[in-house]
Amino acid sequence: MRIAFASLAFALTATAAVAQTCGNTSDGFGPFIQEMKREAAAAGVSKRSIAVLDTVSYDNAIIKRDRGQSIFSDSFLTFQKKMISAGRLNRAKSQIEKHQAVFDKVQKQYGVPPAVIAAFWALETDFGAVTGDFPTIQSIATLAWDCRRPEKFRPQLLAALQLLDKGDLTLAEFKGAWAGEIGQTQFMAYDYNESAVDYDGDGKRDLRNSVPDVLASTANLLRKHGWQPNQPWLQEVKVPVELPWKEADIAIKHSRSQWAKWGVTAVSGNPIKADTMEASLLLPMGRNGPAFLAYHNFTTSYLKWNESLVYSLTAAYLATRIAGAPPVSPGRGTVNHPSYEQIVELQTKLQGLGYDVGKLDGKIGKGTRMAVKDQQLKLKLPPDSYPSVEVIAAILKSKVHGHLPPEATESDAGVEQITDEATGEPLPDLPAEGPIPKKQKKKAVILPESADQGDNEGNSLY
Repeated sequence: MRIAFASLAFALTATAAVAQTCGNTSDGFGPFIQEMKREAAAAGVSKRSIAVLDTVSYDNAIIKRDRGQSIFSDSFLTFQKKMISAGRLNRAKSQIEKHQAVFDKVQKQYGVPPAVIAAFWALETDFGAVTGDFPTIQSIATLAWDCRRPEKFRPQLLAALQLLDKGDLTLAEFKGAWAGEIGQTQFMAYDYNESAVDYDGDGKRDLRNSVPDVLASTANLLRKHGWQPNQPWLQEVKVPVELPWKEADIAIKHSRSQWAKWGVTAVSGNPIKADTMEASLLLPMGRNGPAFLAYHNFTTSYLKWNESLVYSLTAAYLATRIAGAPPVSPGRGTVNHPSYEQIVELQTKLQGLGYDVGKLDGKIGKGTRMAVKDQQLKLKLPPDSYPSVEVIAAILKSKVHGHLPPEATESDAGVEQITDEATGEPLPDLPAEGPIPKKQKKKAVILPESADQGDNEGNSLY
């Protein structure tokens, strides 16, 4: 899971005293810990929990992992292929069947379908098989000191100490992924404090060992992120050869009737519902690649769970597969996805043209997509926001300057412990290639009422 957003007041309180203090080595880490101890005391954390900070040390291995997540440069088709297989799908369906009564109760209470919960459970830890063994507080403290995104991790460090105070986990159980996530669906400490549920009634919110607690807490967090019961999240579709491509943007919504007028159909070619329900047309690999209608539950709950578009799309797509959708179509044409080096070259060029795309990180984040779309419009190319190899070649020759609004620089590549679907093990660390943006995170497979003709269209409330 990405790093959850704490409230603004909480974040400001937690970081005000040390907002300008950080380091890229262990130098200064000791004084920083002392300052954090004072902040924790002021926040009401017990002396017993504060004393845990005396045992932590700067962990350079955590920083190396933080810099080595180049998997998020993969195309959607490549990424989802690494994450999804028949075996993982079958395990998800088996887990739903095994815990059917709990899934039913959770869906009735929170309105989140079993397939959605099971997909996160699968991707985050392979159903609890790989939760991580890193000391959580030391990992968070290291990242809180690091200069890349201290404003995200310092509130999490205080939240971790507060969680320790509450007694849901012992210090020995405070272990998880390298970036501080805990439990079978990888909650950060703040989300654990605010959204974890004691669903088995044993007096503890145990996201490491209790399946009922895991399932209910995952649903509860999604609801807090804005999940709307009995509403769809993602639907694969087919797009025509010609379409007003500038409308295909995760930030732009139109009614399904409008998309239908523009020639968007179900992936089978059958018509989609021509009603007033709004959706964005999501083209993760441009107009020639896979296409999806992304509904409110995707643009809110999924992208708050993890801001990485490729991760969130894979999680949402996996949920549709668990619910009965067919494998994704590769699209209607060849797509030449750029390499990490080509994306960095593009970002460097865009920066030179006046776009603030954030860090030159080799990930196609929000700022990069918006700048590419602006250049496509200026160069009279189909503005689908996707930097194919051909589009990059055109932009590299461009002399047309532009600019983006400040919010565009908020990159969306996530930082995850994700598990290889074939082995169930965390994906291996990759060589550091430069800084990355902030992380952040049925009733027996109910197939909600389909809006498409035929029963293999993809399933969920369409």
